[in-house]
Amino acid sequence: MALDFFIPSGESKGKKGSEEGNLKWWQLSLIGVGCTIGTGFFLGSAIGIEITGPSIVFSFLLAAIGTYIVYNLLAKMTAEDPQDGSFCYYANKAYGRWAGFSCGWGYWSSNILIMGSQLTALSILSRFWFPHVPLWLFATGYAILSIIVVLTGNKGFDKVENLLAIIKTAAIVMFIVLAAAAVFGWIHGDVKHAGFPNSTKELFPEGWKGFWSSLIYAFYAYGGIEVIGLMAIRLKKKEDAPKAGIIMLIVLIIIYIISLGLAVYMAAHGAFNSKESPFVTALDKYHFNFFPHVFNAAIIMAGFSTMTASLFGVTTLLATLADGGDAPAVFSKKIKKWKDLPLPSLLLATIGLIASIVTALLLPGKIYEYITTAAGILILFNWSFIIISALRILEMKVWGKLLAFIGIALILAAVSGTLVEKSIRMGFFVSLLFVAIIGVAAIIMQKKVWNVE
Repeated sequence: MALDFFIPSGESKGKKGSEEGNLKWWQLSLIGVGCTIGTGFFLGSAIGIEITGPSIVFSFLLAAIGTYIVYNLLAKMTAEDPQDGSFCYYANKAYGRWAGFSCGWGYWSSNILIMGSQLTALSILSRFWFPHVPLWLFATGYAILSIIVVLTGNKGFDKVENLLAIIKTAAIVMFIVLAAAAVFGWIHGDVKHAGFPNSTKELFPEGWKGFWSSLIYAFYAYGGIEVIGLMAIRLKKKEDAPKAGIIMLIVLIIIYIISLGLAVYMAAHGAFNSKESPFVTALDKYHFNFFPHVFNAAIIMAGFSTMTASLFGVTTLLATLADGGDAPAVFSKKIKKWKDLPLPSLLLATIGLIASIVTALLLPGKIYEYITTAAGILILFNWSFIIISALRILEMKVWGKLLAFIGIALILAAVSGTLVEKSIRMGFFVSLLFVAIIGVAAIIMQKKVWNVE
């Protein structure tokens, strides 16, 4: 998930989008696909399959509906009132400064957790080659490399991002081609596939509770859609934003559903686990010597680029919050020696990475599930702001309001589902702690700062 396009609104005055957009709708769709696919899909989907089985396909379909509702509402608000700000501007516009403040810090917190989730995912994937190396050691190495990239201010990073977006998409296409060849018998091997579920029990091996709990991982795989919604301001024709979102989601759904469908068709429910990509698991019995290594390397490169882009983003985000008076002024201080980088902001983000490393050291068995669950919930926290802001700002007909409430219901289902599954429940309480801290901070700011202003 790239954060380069996220610019908080500070005091919610926003800046009118005066620049003429130059993006065509299909370009926005392709950018959306590249930015959305990440380690949340490559590795997080394995947890979803482990929890619910073949019904993970339906989880991703429901999440796609919720994702489109959020994107469509944000795109409409952007088209109606284009701002070089963010969805936090609309939250502030609808409900006041506390909402913009909560939205901004909620987004910062979610992306700190996303970085931790990606860092852990990279470490888990690296143990494919070095199974005896501790998780925290890999996490430390990747964190240091990411910080170095940020400090050097690599000008070619955007081009690398585009290249790695192609690599991770190509990795999925490679799996689909190989898996389809295996299913149709073009690749010979004495392998018995799990096949299509013949009963409700086979489709939902962990029952409705498992299906309910898997929703958060399906939503997490679509995380980043809100950033692409903001890019609608760069379209030549702002009214094309909903169309761009539909095409983008259609492409994502095709990629997600076909790849996951092939994975659960080829391997039995019990074969999947959170320590390995489901696509490597699905082809394991075919003993492709090259595939696990190539696929693993592609995911690691893509995941590292996403994590580093997120580190760039949260560093800039906190500085912008400070400029708007929603964070201590020290975080906006830039050092010319370091390419005008806000070092205090980077330091706080680094502390977040260190916390992930320490947690990985203390809880090596469950850390990925906990952090990913918490990150997913905080993403949905911001999606909720988008929906409720649209309900107040936009003039909607009955059908539009119904869709908005369906979106809220799907988000509530995904969040509440984390409570019924013991293995991921801790992630809910982690996210609740972040929300509580942000809430208390908003109350203090309201009484001590904003009222004085």
